[in-house]
Amino acid sequence: MPGTEIRRAPRLFDRSTWPEARRIADILRKETIGGALLLVAALAAMVWANSPWAQAYRDLGAIEVGPAVLHLNLDLATWAADGLLAIFFFVAGLELKREFVAGDLSDVRRAAVPVAAAFGGVLIPALLYLAIAGEAGARGWAIPTATDIAFALAVLAVVGRNLPAGLRTFLLTLAVVDDLIAIVIIAVFYTAHLSVLPLLAALAPLAVFAVLVRRRVCTWWVLLPLAFATWALVHASGVHATVAGVLLALTVPVPRRDGGEGPGLAEHFEHRFRPISAGIAVPVFAFFSAGVTLGGLSGLAGTLSDPIALGVVAGLVVGKPVGILLATWLVARFTRASLDEGLAWIDLVGLSVLAGIGFTVSLLIGELAFDGQSGVKVAVLAGSLAAALVATVILRMRARVYRRLHEAETRDSDGDGVPDCYE
Repeated sequence: MPGTEIRRAPRLFDRSTWPEARRIADILRKETIGGALLLVAALAAMVWANSPWAQAYRDLGAIEVGPAVLHLNLDLATWAADGLLAIFFFVAGLELKREFVAGDLSDVRRAAVPVAAAFGGVLIPALLYLAIAGEAGARGWAIPTATDIAFALAVLAVVGRNLPAGLRTFLLTLAVVDDLIAIVIIAVFYTAHLSVLPLLAALAPLAVFAVLVRRRVCTWWVLLPLAFATWALVHASGVHATVAGVLLALTVPVPRRDGGEGPGLAEHFEHRFRPISAGIAVPVFAFFSAGVTLGGLSGLAGTLSDPIALGVVAGLVVGKPVGILLATWLVARFTRASLDEGLAWIDLVGLSVLAGIGFTVSLLIGELAFDGQSGVKVAVLAGSLAAALVATVILRMRARVYRRLHEAETRDSDGDGVPDCYE
């Protein structure tokens, strides 16, 4: 029918039928909740992995499920990394496309600084890692290059209530581009064996999915089988299956068909799938990935003294902020691009340190590079935690400054309704 934006099937969680489910979904869309669940899952895994029941944790991750006839009899840890994390990358892909089509990345001059910062935040950590880890750890060069969107935005939401809104926009743009770079890195550098036929076959369900979403069809029992077929074929090709999530997301149209205001299909899908990503996919992946045996303080010290682990920590805590600040300064110095008027360089220092929270994607690349080596996981967790703590200190100090400025600007000593600064 003319003017119909989306052909809707019966909703899985209708507000009148499943009000509790809808309320839970709304809660899971909050950045602080997603980051908290991620942290709780990681802590639970580490506690269990270092308890007397550690073997039960390893046995749980090794349980195989799935149809063997389709070569999908995978263990739970692999399902979390290859399957559930594809949902996270689908949501990230939707966010990527929305930013490029209708967001900050659609304006070249406005996007130039955070885009350059993202590339600097990939290059410098990789070089620093290689300088420390040496040839023996060269395969892990990409581990400290990623920024965890969920975790970083959650920290910023908690500590940055009085900070300029432009700071969140800068971080979101940087993290989105960072994710795009990470996706390309995973597809190009961490595909060990490529089978061309399954990869070509994946184009068929992907094309059908694209045609349907272009026509604004969002019937779940039609689209989900096509998405699963695309994922399974990409998985069979040897390319990491999370790439399928991004490919599917990039086919979803952003603007409304009628050109009017309001959410398009990409925003509709993102709204639907973000609670699943934040509440299930990412925490479950963190649970199966973060469970490493520390071996006490001596074991932890020994692990972090390894050149590969040192390279990861240094890349996240030092390389990330140096790369972001250097790239930002170069772009602002030699082009017409500039920082948002409401931001100061000290704000960017805190933000660049915050971008050193690697976590989800760093753990994934670490597993691909070193087959889940525990020392690499410890390094990612330690580096991400250190970056979060340092960034929290800097950003809280800046938040106090902005709060005092706001109080001074809005103070009305005589109660006449006119702030003192205007009298």
